[in-house]
Amino acid sequence: MRLFVALSPPPEVLAEVAGAVGACPERWPDLRWVAGETWHITMAFLGEVPERALPELRTRLARAAGRHAPMTLRFEGAGAFPSARRARVVWLGLAGGGTAISRLAASLAAGAARAGAVDADRKPFHPHLTLARARPRDGLDARPLVEELKDFGGTPWRAETVHLMRSHLGPRTRYEALGSWPLGGGG
Repeated sequence: MRLFVALSPPPEVLAEVAGAVGACPERWPDLRWVAGETWHITMAFLGEVPERALPELRTRLARAAGRHAPMTLRFEGAGAFPSARRARVVWLGLAGGGTAISRLAASLAAGAARAGAVDADRKPFHPHLTLARARPRDGLDARPLVEELKDFGGTPWRAETVHLMRSHLGPRTRYEALGSWPLGGGG
């Protein structure tokens, strides 16, 4: 199973994002735009995980979530990986949470690894909301798009729950929630 751990912003916040994106998909047809109903913040990408690891994974993720307090976040700014000039991914940034969000991501990833998620992504954590991916493998110059979205600042929202998600890849990617755990008091 292809799994990841995510935060899910509330619908009203995602509606603001949709308003900010507006007609960008029509103006940028060389990008594959992520469907709004699948928008999420990936906290830990686990890759392929054997089904037999699920019970331990659920236990470890619940434990990790319980050690971190809820936090107030907001979408702010825009950018691209690896750069706006050679964009492969266009994103909105995530502000708030200070170092707490990075510590939460590290804790979730460590718990998942101990439970057997050995294919987990080891790239440095950079909290963001993926809006679109480039069709050309070598990227595309998205500087005008990033410039257009860079001043976006969304309404603050409270992140209180992490979700274990399964990806069903295909012509239309679909996500399935396999579990959810509240963030605790950090104690």
